[in-house]
Amino acid sequence: MQDKLYINGEWVTPDLGQTFPVFDPASEAQVHAAPAGSEEDINHAVSAARQAFEGSWRQTTGKDRAALLSAMADELEHRLEELARLEVLDNGKPLPEAVWDIEDTVGVFRYYAELAVGLDDQRTTEVALPDPRFRSVVRREPVGVAGHIIPWNFPLLMAAWKVAPAIAAGATMVLKPSELTPLTALELGKVADAVELPPGVLNIVTGLGKTAGAPLSQHPGVDKIAFTGSVPTGAGIMSACSRSIKNVSLELGGKSAFIIYDDADIDAAVEWILFGIFWNQGEVCSATSRLIIHEAIADRVHDRLKEEARKITIGHGMDEGVLLGPLVSVGQYEKVLNYIEHGKRSGLSLLTGGQRPEHLEKGYFLEPTIFTDVPETSSLWQEEIFGPVLCTRTFRDEREAIRLANNTPYGLAAAVMSQDPERCTRTANALRAGIVWVNCSQPTFTEAPWGGMGHSGIGRELGQWGLNNYLETKQITEYTSRKPWGWYLK
Repeated sequence: MQDKLYINGEWVTPDLGQTFPVFDPASEAQVHAAPAGSEEDINHAVSAARQAFEGSWRQTTGKDRAALLSAMADELEHRLEELARLEVLDNGKPLPEAVWDIEDTVGVFRYYAELAVGLDDQRTTEVALPDPRFRSVVRREPVGVAGHIIPWNFPLLMAAWKVAPAIAAGATMVLKPSELTPLTALELGKVADAVELPPGVLNIVTGLGKTAGAPLSQHPGVDKIAFTGSVPTGAGIMSACSRSIKNVSLELGGKSAFIIYDDADIDAAVEWILFGIFWNQGEVCSATSRLIIHEAIADRVHDRLKEEARKITIGHGMDEGVLLGPLVSVGQYEKVLNYIEHGKRSGLSLLTGGQRPEHLEKGYFLEPTIFTDVPETSSLWQEEIFGPVLCTRTFRDEREAIRLANNTPYGLAAAVMSQDPERCTRTANALRAGIVWVNCSQPTFTEAPWGGMGHSGIGRELGQWGLNNYLETKQITEYTSRKPWGWYLK
């Protein structure tokens, strides 16, 4: 595990020489002392990124950058098992899910390598004009220096969502991972070294939000901030960026609804419901945590959910067969417990779960928890819990289901399940969310846009949209006639 920052292609000791503890959430034991970057380290990293951008990196072709991205993908794939185990140690998620995450990370680098090659042919496009005396072209140019601030729920994958398209576009960057899960992000520095990524293109500064994240978002030498995390932190970053009119994209929280109509296949519905809320311990911004079930089948769905939720194996992420690991930290554990206790005190109907598993004395473990008939006014229904807690309500007709789903300040994702294609289409079109799943929940593809409406953020990641995050648009218009323009000279 790395104990230094990665700046300008070198491993350097933090300016203040400080560290912060990293814990295994399954055992609560400290497993590492990570380097704590400060404002001076951010200054150093931004300076390195600026120097790289203004130097030869800006002149590279998409083909050049694609070769580097492909080499990074190969290196990540070569180290897949090692990185997955490190992710389990850092985050707590089950090993199969961690392997899945690293495989997706490899795929993200390969995908943006393909887009980088295509950028060479698409860098300049001609615009049709009504006046034949003029010719106009539009160029897409790299945004400059990007600051990346990423969350702890998918540590390496969330880094890839930002680092890969930025490299493809020709930007340079400073990556600041979550202080809860810094280990695999630091490994990206080793990957950069292995493929000989030019110094300064990728800089990695670990540290606390106040001492590293805030200086990055406020830095005048940063052209763009891309942030994934909570709404309050995102609002603070947006405010900081507004002072210097900085380009910003935000992927924030969610309180996503899952509508189950009365003609749905109940077995299929139960499987997707469980996956939609208990995958990754419910620590997923798009988790379908509000279940809206037609009253005609609600009792049967609840019975099956209770039965199947109690079968989910909970334990250390490295243990075979485990589907639910610990929450990421003591702070997150206590936050989720507080919501559960509030629900109990409020008299909400607890269908199952709501406590630590009896066989696990240590670690931040919680049983899959389901509350039924939760009022719309309840904080459990309205607020993002970010844990394995599902809230349900019933509805009578399509109109009521859509109203319940849309009654939220968030708008990241939503899902609908029915055997009627026309009803699915009507519902999907009516839902106010950036991502809508039909007869499923949570599938995510690198090729498709990711992002939300309302309090869920600004902008889109993944696909061509992710590449566009790191490109600026420039108009170049030329007067081609040999005759004077005529305003002054006749």
